[in-house]
Amino acid sequence: MRRRVELPYEVAVQLSDGGEAGLRALEQHVDCDVFLRGNLLTLDGDAEAVQAAATVVRELETLAEEGHAVEAATIPTVGSALRAATRPVDVVSDTVWANPQRDVRVAPKTALQKEYVDAIRRHTITFGIGPAGTGKTFLAVAAAADALARREVKRIILTRPAVEAGERLGFLPGDLMQKVDPYLRPLFDALHDMLDPERVAAYLENGVIEVAPLAFMRGRTLNDAFIILDEAQNTTPEQMKMFLTRLGFRSKMVVTGDVTQVDLPKGERSGLMVVGDILRDVEDVSFVRFRRDDVVRNRLVQRIVDAYEQHAEDKPAELRPTAARRERRPA
Repeated sequence: MRRRVELPYEVAVQLSDGGEAGLRALEQHVDCDVFLRGNLLTLDGDAEAVQAAATVVRELETLAEEGHAVEAATIPTVGSALRAATRPVDVVSDTVWANPQRDVRVAPKTALQKEYVDAIRRHTITFGIGPAGTGKTFLAVAAAADALARREVKRIILTRPAVEAGERLGFLPGDLMQKVDPYLRPLFDALHDMLDPERVAAYLENGVIEVAPLAFMRGRTLNDAFIILDEAQNTTPEQMKMFLTRLGFRSKMVVTGDVTQVDLPKGERSGLMVVGDILRDVEDVSFVRFRRDDVVRNRLVQRIVDAYEQHAEDKPAELRPTAARRERRPA
């Protein structure tokens, strides 16, 4: 089937900008051939694929009319939203965090990322579970920065289990910040992407942003805080319970992790792998489980995730990683 679609001039220009990167991205996501001459777009392929492509193109026109840029990175967002029966404009127009001085705007890039952001806003405790590159940590930090700017919380607390050092950091040189820096670097990177370095330094100095290994949370009650536990797959069930019961008044918690990358000693259970069964019926606790098609890093990352999952599938069931077996069991 061949179908021709007349595009608004600005959409045609944006799609063909940058060496036709937008056209190639469109072609990769719609399973049909795509040609653009002037502002006339030709779709060529199976009838079903052409119809799906035409729907994507209409949504791109709607985004352009709403003032959103139509570029290569927009195509996967539109496809993800349509598969989830969500309006693409609702996904891309949701600003989680914005810093006009640094020209930074953080928004969901997939329908599930939008669901994750909404869950953080609506619930006191949110779990973001899924493969690397799905935006779990980055969006959590953006939501924390936004909550702090709106004065919904008074501080941000970032924590992570220091598995490699066995939670015993005393032998490392320097003060606490220098000791935990290697473990919390991904969280720092996200903060520096959103805030001016001088502001991050000032917040760290006056305690508005606090970083600490998970072991340092024991015995505390965390009020008026946005607390992020990263790499939670490396907590034990006892550590997970300890962390969750630190929750104080007017606080939020976001717990992120990837159950396929557990670094605990052999035979040690992951707290992230059991907490879903324990808390699934508890009110005001939300679980968002990302899939490999939510990976928004370099496309090679998604291919790597796919390859590892395929490798695990090819093994006999008894030799597959425990996490993979649990993730694939029937609901």
